[in-house]
Amino acid sequence: PGGVGAYRILVRTQDGKEEVFGPFNPPERPFAEVAWVGEGVGYQIFPERFYNGDSSNDALALETDEYRFNQVWQRSSGARPHLSRWGDPPSLLHCCHQYFGGDLAGVLAKLPYLEALGVTVIYLNPIFDSGSAHGYDTHDYLKVSPKFGDKALLRRVLDEAHRRGMRVVFDFVPNHTGLGFWAFQDVVKRGPRSPYWNWYFIKRWPFVPGDGSAYEGWWGLGSLPKLNTANPGVKRYLIEVAKYWVRFGFDGVRVDVPGDLLNPHAFFKEMRAALKAIRPDVYLVAEIWQRDPSWLQGDEFDSLMNYAIGRDILLRFARGGNLALYNARRALADLARVYALYPEAVAGMGFNLITSHDTARLLTELGGGGLKDIPSPEARARQRLAAAMLYALPGLPVTFQGDECGFTGERPADPPQELNRYPFQWERCHGETLAFYQELSRVRRELPALRSAVFRTYYGEGYLLAFFRGEPGEGEVLAAFNSGLEAASLPLPPGGWRDPIEGRTYRKEVSVPPLGFRYLLHLGQ
Repeated sequence: PGGVGAYRILVRTQDGKEEVFGPFNPPERPFAEVAWVGEGVGYQIFPERFYNGDSSNDALALETDEYRFNQVWQRSSGARPHLSRWGDPPSLLHCCHQYFGGDLAGVLAKLPYLEALGVTVIYLNPIFDSGSAHGYDTHDYLKVSPKFGDKALLRRVLDEAHRRGMRVVFDFVPNHTGLGFWAFQDVVKRGPRSPYWNWYFIKRWPFVPGDGSAYEGWWGLGSLPKLNTANPGVKRYLIEVAKYWVRFGFDGVRVDVPGDLLNPHAFFKEMRAALKAIRPDVYLVAEIWQRDPSWLQGDEFDSLMNYAIGRDILLRFARGGNLALYNARRALADLARVYALYPEAVAGMGFNLITSHDTARLLTELGGGGLKDIPSPEARARQRLAAAMLYALPGLPVTFQGDECGFTGERPADPPQELNRYPFQWERCHGETLAFYQELSRVRRELPALRSAVFRTYYGEGYLLAFFRGEPGEGEVLAAFNSGLEAASLPLPPGGWRDPIEGRTYRKEVSVPPLGFRYLLHLGQ
């Protein structure tokens, strides 16, 4: 803040020792938190499998599918892209080329559902013209996929979401394109004479589109030719695309595989400067799975996708099991390391998730079985425990569509794959689980400490874990979690501690139920 000069930090340990560090000088431009992020609740939508709001555009998926451009596939005897009814079983092409008809009209129709769930931030998987159900093979970065709708419909979705107090983040794929992208098609036709020849890494020409040995592809895939983002023309084009959609009305950008770009840090420094110049509170998220503060120095991204918190810590703890392998003490230490590693502004706007379109569903991860299985009561309890932890952390808790309904879905190695992405079966939503997520959102709204960036460790022994949220004193929250199968007693700090869900106040100690949790509000001395 303005007017703050050099400062020192006094550290006092539990045994009363003190040490002073500094002086430090604040930066000219402090890394500021995007305020609206940590205040809210996030939700990820995979549009093709969310809800079919307009069946008239279903067949358009086949007109733009990768198969029309992939000559290797055309010459093979493999299965062809196809349409299915919403409840049809997964086919061999379930991952990428079995189309069920989800679209933007479906997103628009379900905004009241999301509002009732407490959602304030929507993250949309790719919605631009592409050759697959997932959309990570872009054909036109400036065109809404016809199978989803058009720009006019997208405008309605954004306007209505904003009217309901929701922000919307789009998925941006700058590392590679699909085979139908106009620049790649020009290279296919004209070879070295194409002005876009150096947009890609071509090994030989002429070539058959889909032949991954003829050009560089992401993970060697012939369907995903890699862009040369070190080429100034490519970089300029991609950043202009991002600028276009921020001006159009999106509130944030999630970037796919940023670490795979050439000169990634230089690219995203430039992109951040361009987007923040248009809109200072635009939210920028990187798909980085591990802890890595190099992206979070105030000049590239606002947050990583915090799989390193959700999966490496919360999920491991919520699974319970052998304490020698993982326990509350280790989980608490791991959380402390994360929040010591990142700036407070980053913690306050962290994109926190346990599952996504790239993982098995949360209930499946916690012993609930696969797509066709019936989850046990213990698995459902462990899901509730994991969700309660997620909602208690600094930043934005993000739920993948359908997890709030207690759906299952695995990720088999062999087809049909990505069963976690099976269409949202609305009539099968588990009411108790849905009500639980709604309650978490309500409590998060009512307790300001849960929306702060402040995190402090408190207790970690065996299966019992507890930490503080918010500034010390009246109004802070003590969040406690028990991953064991027996109740556990937690000693309380001085004062009264009220459980806002139960409506009861505790002093000195409290029992945390098996596979249960408590949010305890400090009432003061």
